Amino acid sequence: MSYQLSVLDKCPVNEGDTTTDALQRVVALAQAAERWGYRRFWLAEHHNTSGLASPSPEILIAWVLAQTKHLKVGSGGVMLQHYSPYKVAENFNLLAALAPGRVDLGIGKAPGGLPLSTKALQAAQDPDKQGTFASQLQTLDSFLQIPVLPSQDEPALRATPVPGQAADKYLLGASTDSAALAASLGWNFVFAAHLNGDRSLLRTFSDYWQAATRLPVIIAVQIIVSEDAEEARRQAAQSELWQVELEDGRHVTVGSEAQAESFSRQSDIAVKSVSRKETAILAGNAREVLAQLDDLHQAFSVSEFMLDMPLSQPEIRINTLRLLAQEREHSAARRVSPVTTESSVA
Repeated sequence: MSYQLSVLDKCPVNEGDTTTDALQRVVALAQAAERWGYRRFWLAEHHNTSGLASPSPEILIAWVLAQTKHLKVGSGGVMLQHYSPYKVAENFNLLAALAPGRVDLGIGKAPGGLPLSTKALQAAQDPDKQGTFASQLQTLDSFLQIPVLPSQDEPALRATPVPGQAADKYLLGASTDSAALAASLGWNFVFAAHLNGDRSLLRTFSDYWQAATRLPVIIAVQIIVSEDAEEARRQAAQSELWQVELEDGRHVTVGSEAQAESFSRQSDIAVKSVSRKETAILAGNAREVLAQLDDLHQAFSVSEFMLDMPLSQPEIRINTLRLLAQEREHSAARRVSPVTTESSVA
């Protein structure tokens, strides 16, 4: 299997747990991922959500970097619409200077929360100066460029400190338009198949990306792994995704009907429709889920999977990473079968 596995974590807070408990488990999960050979560990950004404890992935990245040794750690992603591109560049240049070669900057276009938190985050912004998402990303990219010949006399604005090795740059999205924006800037792209599992769209993206760039095909997928395959499939069937379509043409994906209704009440933009989306969760025992990953790898030339685990129970999450790692090891061993020669036969 010539692809790599990585982890996308949302820092879930379970009922009865404190936020500190949840954050300690983030570190334990990252350390387990490092121990079992996962490539990278990303932290998501969510606001005003009692069940998730990651409004500031930059802070958690520093926390996880300090307690791991070689795992790449990043954001999945920073929701750029809320922030100054200059400040984002400063944060990730500082992180890259603290842990050279280990920091990923993932940028997302979504709000990471419902309208009330978006309004609060953007309260000090001048909408006329904010610009489009594409212009914000281009500005961020310019601030992340490391000058070839830095000079004390150079008056240009720089995002300091300037690291010896910049953070690796990724755009997260689920459309070929977003992929084209990433390609135009030379950024990596992560296709959000965990939010949009449409195989025809995935095919369109994969074909475009391989024709337009030489960068790897990376997709995010949701997985539920259990030693009891039927239980995993039952849990997958209970998972939900809902889409809110606004009158201005935008679409927002949320995790429950209640969140969709809250979004509708809070939004200043009229809501055109609310509908339940079909999930695309890969579910089963470890061998079955790896077989599904193999199929995606073969069909779309996927080089890396970002694994999003929708179940929040800590024992299930750790167990998922362990079971997958063990099955990959066993699968590799099965492919390298011993050679029997005549001299070894009694």
